[in-house]
Amino acid sequence: MLGALALPASANMEEAVKALQAGDVVAAEKDLQVLAKERDPRAQFLLGLYIYGNAESKLFDLSKAAPLLLDASERGYLPAMIPLAGAYAEGKGVPKSLFEAYKWCAIAEKWNVPNAQLALDQAARELKPDEVEKAKAAAMAFQFKTK
Repeated sequence: MLGALALPASANMEEAVKALQAGDVVAAEKDLQVLAKERDPRAQFLLGLYIYGNAESKLFDLSKAAPLLLDASERGYLPAMIPLAGAYAEGKGVPKSLFEAYKWCAIAEKWNVPNAQLALDQAARELKPDEVEKAKAAAMAFQFKTK
């Protein structure tokens, strides 16, 4: 019974990935929206990074991209964290915050996300030492949301 319930979601994800690979962002968005409404972090990530967050996409909209990446990151979806940190660092789709950028890089680094250390070093260069310490503390205290 559970397998039957999971089938449509995995089918939507499969169709969305195929559409993305074919360059059909409109079809991919349609399939991913169904999953994103259910707060599937994979769908949120794909929508946030490749559909709304990609300047080449005809559906480019950073005000839609950043909240999806934030929700996925807050619930522990590791691939969304570095793009989210970049959005904060540049103020794209979210208010510019080097503190938040550093915090998300530090969380990603703690969970061994590839390239997190590089992003962390870059973010640290733009903050004062006391701000770095506060951001590190915020990262260490951060708890992933379960809902």
